[in-house]
Amino acid sequence: MAPITLNDSAGESVNMSKRFPVTSATTYLDKLEIAYEKHSYDYQRKGSDVAAEGLGVGLHDVVKTLIMQRDDGEPIVVLQHGDMEVSLKDLARQIGVKGVQPCDVKDAQRHTGYLVGGISPFGTKRQMPVYAEETILQMPKFYINGGQRGFILEITPTEIQKALKITPVKVAKAQN
Repeated sequence: MAPITLNDSAGESVNMSKRFPVTSATTYLDKLEIAYEKHSYDYQRKGSDVAAEGLGVGLHDVVKTLIMQRDDGEPIVVLQHGDMEVSLKDLARQIGVKGVQPCDVKDAQRHTGYLVGGISPFGTKRQMPVYAEETILQMPKFYINGGQRGFILEITPTEIQKALKITPVKVAKAQN
């Protein structure tokens, strides 16, 4: 079957064979008129390595959305390069709490409204503080989950900072 083509507003032919989902993340970004591009890949399992391979981009360019919780139980969002881990000790020190730990799957899904492997920082069910590795905000562009497994958004630091109030942190450590 041939792909369906339509003409866009400029009269250019547009291939409609690749449909992308509408998620809480894209609805949120569209409402704020944030510029981004949609990409998809064959989701096998969660992991930024799978996304990077599926998109044909470097692992450092894929940003993980991690849901953590402070020692007082409050959830937070941490954005980290795909090839790095978060130093929990450094994160706790930099945000002024005694400790930080990853949320369990059930709580991460409850706080965000997304399934693990598809968690996006945009359009979450609960508003949470967002911390990002400072070097992410210096990249020309990066790839971040769009709110569904196998669905990624390409966005610039300027645009993500229009969409989210981000506190830069320096908490990256090499993966084990």
